[in-house]
Amino acid sequence: MDLENNDLTPFQRSVLELTKKIPSGKVATYKLLAKVLGNEKLSRAVGNALNRNPFPIVVPCHRVIKSDGFIGGFAKGTEAKIKLLIKENVLINKSNKIDLRKYLVDEAILKE
Repeated sequence: MDLENNDLTPFQRSVLELTKKIPSGKVATYKLLAKVLGNEKLSRAVGNALNRNPFPIVVPCHRVIKSDGFIGGFAKGTEAKIKLLIKENVLINKSNKIDLRKYLVDEAILKE
């Protein structure tokens, strides 16, 4: 997988590279990724970049959720996102919400 030789903008490449750092069993929020990229207000742009992810699973965009812990969108559908997260041992409550205190990735990992 070569993120450099695709029809991706530099911002999209940055989002995908950052998303690759989220380990299995952890999640990040759109806002956290935007913050690490330099501007928390770009969380919607982060979501748009992930929606155009040409490498699903390899770039685990299913691990990115809303800041309130709710699942959020997924190009392949919410049910597919939930199945992938459950397979990675992320517990999701009946309201499709994840406990960020337990599953949120440490920001330092994303900055490595």
